[in-house]
Amino acid sequence: MKLSEMRQLLSHRGIRLTKALGQNFLHDGNQLRRIVAAADLSEADQVLEIGPGLGPLTELLLASGAAVLAVEKDARLVELLRERFRDHAGLSLQHADALALVRVRQDWSGWKVVSNLPYSVGSPLLVELAQGPAGPKRMVVTVQWEVAQRILARAGDADYGVLTLLLQLQYAPGPFFKIPAPCFHPAPEVDSACLVLERKSGSELNGVQRTAFKKVVKRAFAQRRKMMLKLLKADWPEPALQRAFAEVGLSPGLRAEAVTLEQFIRLSGTLAATSGLA
Repeated sequence: MKLSEMRQLLSHRGIRLTKALGQNFLHDGNQLRRIVAAADLSEADQVLEIGPGLGPLTELLLASGAAVLAVEKDARLVELLRERFRDHAGLSLQHADALALVRVRQDWSGWKVVSNLPYSVGSPLLVELAQGPAGPKRMVVTVQWEVAQRILARAGDADYGVLTLLLQLQYAPGPFFKIPAPCFHPAPEVDSACLVLERKSGSELNGVQRTAFKKVVKRAFAQRRKMMLKLLKADWPEPALQRAFAEVGLSPGLRAEAVTLEQFIRLSGTLAATSGLA
């Protein structure tokens, strides 16, 4: 779908896009094809597309032969999509809030997510999908460039934080590429990036330990300039923290930004066991 076609369709329907819904539609054909190629789709795949908008990516996903579940929050666009794809048996279109949907439906095992995520809910959507007990096997998603940098960060990087750790606990970041702002309509103020996230084969933490991991990470980054041990005292007694830090080999004076994913995993497992919860 060319930019001129997108503008004409929106004008004909009298649809004004809203920033509140994060509606910035990707129209660049080359970028759309790169996204689909990164998903490596086959006829056996089930694909979740969040925020299909006018359907330029949906069209390419269906052409791959995969079965597509497209979730759109804007009723105006749902009506348009139903008309545009009425002859495509491979598409299941759902009028829903995607964030609410993934919070209720947590089993996406075997699925692939291929989406230009709405800017307004991109990060929480990814966290919900990643933290679920049975997340998608691959996610190929377009997000704001700064969000991509946070997802890809390592310990010691300025962008390293809660989003990094909550996603990398279950997913390994793969290839990514930048998508310039003019490739979207309307053009946002920042560039975007498409990145691939592959689900790790096994989890190092059980359900209770994952809960502890999330609690530790959020508390540790609540005040980045403060020592992590002092922040964690809000949730665990200091003697237990001292023992856990010693067992993992962490200095009591460390800030969260210097602690690796592997160290957070070990610390969370130790603290869950200390609490008698593991």
